[in-house]
Amino acid sequence: MISLVFYFCCCYHQDFTNFFGFEIKDRLARLEAALASKGESGNEELLKMVSDLQSKLEDVKAEQVSEREKALKEVQQLAAENAKLQYRVMHLVRAVQEADRQLESK
Repeated sequence: MISLVFYFCCCYHQDFTNFFGFEIKDRLARLEAALASKGESGNEELLKMVSDLQSKLEDVKAEQVSEREKALKEVQQLAAENAKLQYRVMHLVRAVQEADRQLESK
């Protein structure tokens, strides 16, 4: 149950960061278009804004990759723990069934 909640949280966060990533890309494209249409006046300001948005986009991408790696690691750990617990349950069920058979035979 915890792993499902975690998975949905990761999916939501991934969509959330992608949303902002696309927003930044759109803003960057608009600024580049404005830069092309504008003459030399204001170029420095627009270039600064473009480079600022590019760095923010790279930061968001790096954070997204980092969080995706963390989520993948946690999912792998939870899957391994789940497999161990399933194995233990299987053996406990067998032990209970064997004990029941022994009681019935007496």
